[in-house]
Amino acid sequence: MTSLVPGNEQLGRRPLWWQMHYCSGLLLAVFVGSHLLNHLLVVISPALHLAFMAAARKAYRHPLGETVLLVAVLFQIGTGLRLVGFCAREIGDNWRRLQVCAGLYLALFLAIHVSSVLMGRLSAHLDTNLYFAAAGLNHYPQLLFFVPYYSLAILAFFGHVAAIHRLKMHRRLAAITPTGQAWILLIMGAALTLGVLYGMTNHFRGMVIPPKYLLLAR
Repeated sequence: MTSLVPGNEQLGRRPLWWQMHYCSGLLLAVFVGSHLLNHLLVVISPALHLAFMAAARKAYRHPLGETVLLVAVLFQIGTGLRLVGFCAREIGDNWRRLQVCAGLYLALFLAIHVSSVLMGRLSAHLDTNLYFAAAGLNHYPQLLFFVPYYSLAILAFFGHVAAIHRLKMHRRLAAITPTGQAWILLIMGAALTLGVLYGMTNHFRGMVIPPKYLLLAR
């Protein structure tokens, strides 16, 4: 009988929810990619970051767009946790372990992060912008939690993508093997993590946070 473990070439034998997990993951990857680009722009200036966010929000803060994203997040977490059981049966190599561990952390991060953003908007009536995200990164001792919290999220995202790419890619690109391509993605993730932290801490000098957001860092 054909295995349903990820990596099986017979994609048609996979359950529909499994295939939909991949599709919702692609949707979220596009959103996360644009979100990370948005955060990286703060390296240039907070004004550029906020301008990009205002333009992007026309899509992802639209009622339809936001509903689709929230449903995708919930579906991704639910089906992802279910997939862990399948993957755990054949943890073949370190790339499979990376895929599973990174996926588990992303599920935890998304559950916490999306909940906090919704609470910030609906309960605290805050604009969950740059300063909402940066408050904990610029105050001690909260940064002891938020620096690894955000850093591991970015690294887990790139680790998950790199592991899946390595498993699904079967040809070289510019003479680079699939494993080499995966390593490039991991290096990009590490560089982007440093870039985001550099920007959101005002080049490691500390960002001035408006008083109303400081309550979140206490």
